[in-house]
Amino acid sequence: MAESPPQQRRAFGLWICLALVIGNMIGSGVFLLPQQLAPYGWNAILGWGVTIPGALCLAFVFASLARRFPRAGGPYAYTAEAFGAAPGFAVAWSYWISVWTANAAISLAAVSYLSHFLPGLAAAPGLAAIGFVWAFTLINCLSVRGTGKIQLATTILKLLPLLAAIILILGIAATGDRPDAVPLPTADISWAGVTAAAALTLWAMVGFESATIPAGHVRDPERTIPRATMIGTLITGIVYLIACSGVALLLPPDQAAASNAPFADFIGRYWGPGPASLVALFATISALGALNGWVLIQGELPVALARDGRFPAWFARISKAGTPVRAHLVSTGLVTLLLLANQSRSMGGMFAFMALLSTAASLVAYLTCSLAALRLQAIGRMPRSAILPAVAIAGAVYSAWAIYGAGPEPALWGAALLASGLPVYLLMRRNLLRVRTVEATSSTAEE
Repeated sequence: MAESPPQQRRAFGLWICLALVIGNMIGSGVFLLPQQLAPYGWNAILGWGVTIPGALCLAFVFASLARRFPRAGGPYAYTAEAFGAAPGFAVAWSYWISVWTANAAISLAAVSYLSHFLPGLAAAPGLAAIGFVWAFTLINCLSVRGTGKIQLATTILKLLPLLAAIILILGIAATGDRPDAVPLPTADISWAGVTAAAALTLWAMVGFESATIPAGHVRDPERTIPRATMIGTLITGIVYLIACSGVALLLPPDQAAASNAPFADFIGRYWGPGPASLVALFATISALGALNGWVLIQGELPVALARDGRFPAWFARISKAGTPVRAHLVSTGLVTLLLLANQSRSMGGMFAFMALLSTAASLVAYLTCSLAALRLQAIGRMPRSAILPAVAIAGAVYSAWAIYGAGPEPALWGAALLASGLPVYLLMRRNLLRVRTVEATSSTAEE
């Protein structure tokens, strides 16, 4: 796999990588999920209890793989090392789909919270979301270093309302002051409910692998990426466990289910409309910061594939600023088409569908990378460890279970989008074989 130029590798240190992990995870999920999880009651709380340990297992797998194979491409690079080019391409294609579908969901989340100030946006959320995606595509096309700085700033800002919510939740828990809060029924707890809730909560944890994708831009990647991956996942899991569970328990389910901005409504319920508007503003910044980070990822993966001969070489060209402009334009074009195709859905319905579709596609990469870690250790390509096999097996089982929990519609869409990559793979395989044949013929003629 081709190496990135030296000046690109120096762009990201630990803090920016940590911001990329936390910023991509804490984006739209934590602020909108109370609406989607409200019908599940205690099943949602139990879903977090499954999702957070599962995500930590997967983060450990990715951190271990990144330490041994600090290469651009993340899931693609690890799968190709373990199973070869065809499975590597399938995982890369699936993960690329998960990224640009995630950008559709995140941009909708930004519109949802911005509609707190501009209610008219709720009438045409898809068009407003498209505008946000193209704006951050432009930013990512201009400068990698500038993208990193924006990511760091927005990550700091997005943590402020979550910390405020956590302080409020802990204060309410300490005083027992819960005016008009409706207790969640425990009789409705079921395995099916926990499974469905866990599939939704996983959307909020997707992104722990973010630092592995732009490895070519990272200083000391074999050390920096694993640290950012584990620390970022742990911090995010703790924040989610307290903040989302608190909102679910303290905001009446009917109000949460009908709200386009449940966190703002929660703060407003206890502290008044002024702080609620401030939370809505920070939630919008949070979603836009995540969009910035995921747009970065959607451009980096096609470049890694193109440099390895698995995508058209056209994608490998970068600008003078070191940015993959062509890959960004194609990826954002696909996001635009996806949003336009789902204009008939409500804002909440569009967000839930995009989130589940992205999660289902991501889970293919998570499952395969867990199996890749097992194979690479078995054949001696990774150091022997008593912990890694057990954690990788747990991650694989969790991923397979979450794919089932996502339900038939996102799974079928994910399978169809995955199958759409077959013609690209066959075409690139034929071109690669033709190039190698020409090179072999030329070498023989010179001898």
